[in-house]
Order: sequence, then structure tokens, then C-alpha cells
Amino acid sequence: MSVEFDPRLVRALRAARAVGVLTGAGISAESGIPTFRDAQTGLWARFRPEELATAEAFRRDPALVWDWYAWRRGLVAGAAPNAGHRALARLERLVPALVLVTQNVDGLHQRAGSANVVELHGNLHRSRCFAEGVVIAGDPGAGERPPRCPRCGAHLRPDVVWFGEALPAQALERAETAARACDVFFSIGTSGAVFPAAQLPLTARAAGATVVEINRDPTPLTGAASFSLLGPSGTILPALVDAAWPAT
Repeated sequence: MSVEFDPRLVRALRAARAVGVLTGAGISAESGIPTFRDAQTGLWARFRPEELATAEAFRRDPALVWDWYAWRRGLVAGAAPNAGHRALARLERLVPALVLVTQNVDGLHQRAGSANVVELHGNLHRSRCFAEGVVIAGDPGAGERPPRCPRCGAHLRPDVVWFGEALPAQALERAETAARACDVFFSIGTSGAVFPAAQLPLTARAAGATVVEINRDPTPLTGAASFSLLGPSGTILPALVDAAWPAT
């Protein structure tokens, strides 16, 4: 499939010294991972995500919440990075600096080869102590559900941001710094409606960056973006990188 791009976009990307990227559920959906709410099927169809993804739900029934996240990890384990993920990893190798900020918790960007990833919402594959917040390395394994923290004995919880919790301060600071410092900023597969992540492309635009939206449907960002490319990121991103660096 041939994709045509505005020559101004191709030149801006080729000349960029720093690139910022924000990705959301749309890029992972192209790998077959259902979005947060679409994942409620089968045994979990009777629950709303808001009933499970909270600290209150975990206090009330830690095994139920742990099992739901184990089921979601199983969904992710059966997926693989798609062409959009791989194109971003390739772009990182082609430009002097790239910071990839993601709202996704599936780790697919890292599996595709992206190195400089900022996880705004955490990572489904990590655990941390519910009492102390310390991230625990390694697979907690089978046994008690949820497993216990080896440091203090409290329950482990998924290392993700739940409803009612603030984004990790260090991750948000890195994301905002990248938005202010970049020459080109991509918003990919995200609704553009959830703040503070939705502020990042606006911050980049205010700092003078070329803002590029790639999404299947228009969003609140569309009118403010320098370029809005409607369609699957797995088709658009590889073609755009090829257009900017045809010989690589």
C-alpha cells in the first residue's frame, strides 16, 4: 500500500534533532491487544474496569484483582509488536534523540527494540509492594494470590497506575521535558482527551515543534496538529520513516 506524505512533514522529520512520541491504546490494538474496556469478556464481562483497577478494590478482594491482571498479562503474552512499534524503534536509531512516552502497560515498545521508553501508566509485567511501593524484580511466581513482598510481607500489586492515583512524578517530568525539547512530536493511537498526557502535544506545539497525529479517527487534537494522518499506525509509520530515510 502506497502512502503519500506532505513534503514539509518529511523534511521536518529528516531534519529533527529531537523527536517526542506519545502512544496510546490504538497502537497496541493493532497487535490484537484489546483496549482497557474492550478486554472485559468471558469470565470478566460482569465487571467494569473501574471496579477492579483501584486500590479500594485491591483492599477489598486482592485475589480477584490479581487474577484479573494475570488474565490481562496472558492476553499480552499472546501478542507481538507490530509494524508501528518496529518503525518507532527504527526511528530511534535514525534520529539523534528520541523519547517515547507511552500510556500502554504491555511492554511491546521495549520488545520491538525501543530503548528510551517512559511508561506513564506503569508496566503490567512488574509488581510492587502494596504497602511500601517498592518495585520487586523478577516473576513472583505461583503460590499465594497475590504473592507477598519479600521485604515486608505485604501483598504485591501490579505496577500500574490505578484510577484515583497520580502518574509517576519522575515519568511525567521526563515526558514534559521531552515535549518541550523536541522538534517533532508524534501523538499515536491516543484519544487526546485524557490529561495530563493529552497536554503533551500541546506543550510541544507551544514550544515550536511540528506536531503529527496518527490515529484511525479524528480527536480533540486533530485541529491543533500540524499534520493529522488518519489510518493505522502500522501502515503510516513505516511508510513515513521510509519516506524520510529511503536508503535505510
